[in-house]
Amino acid sequence: MPIRKVKDEIRILAFDDGPFTKGANRTVLIGVVFRGGSFMDGVLKRDITVDGTDAEAQLIGAVQQMKFKDVRVIMLDGITFAGFNTVNIRKINEATRLPVVVVLRKKPNFDEFLNAMGRLPHSAERTRCVKDAGEVFWVKVGDSRLAFQTAGIAEKEAAEIIGVSCSHANMPEPLRIAHLIAGGVVLGESVGRA
Repeated sequence: MPIRKVKDEIRILAFDDGPFTKGANRTVLIGVVFRGGSFMDGVLKRDITVDGTDAEAQLIGAVQQMKFKDVRVIMLDGITFAGFNTVNIRKINEATRLPVVVVLRKKPNFDEFLNAMGRLPHSAERTRCVKDAGEVFWVKVGDSRLAFQTAGIAEKEAAEIIGVSCSHANMPEPLRIAHLIAGGVVLGESVGRA
């Protein structure tokens, strides 16, 4: 169902991954269900492989199995998790029937990114994920700008959702909290910024 009006308490499911040390095989993928940028309603957790190819399936599985049925949009902190465990936002949109908004602090250097991915197994699939993420848009949030990409939602509505969810920082609150929880789960204490 398309989003016609972005409400202040739109239900957002945001995902971020946990930190990992060199040589680690796995880390966590944390999802938080948020009402706009105000209230957290729930947490989801999956394990994913460092530099693997399972983040997309784990994310889709988490969405399809969750009890929160009023989520209207999925928000991601980039398209790579656990190193280069890349997700295809078009496939996530198709499988979950939810729009996807990818938020980036800055526009990535795609040439450098693709070159690094080219040295990994399944490089053609990883490259397809980057290409399918599509155009990079910009939205002003407070005194800064955030880059974003979309699948299944128009640029204008995605920018409004980012704006509504940036309640305490220049990063959407659902992503900020997912980041803090992921760090706390892995390290025993949250560190760093989203």
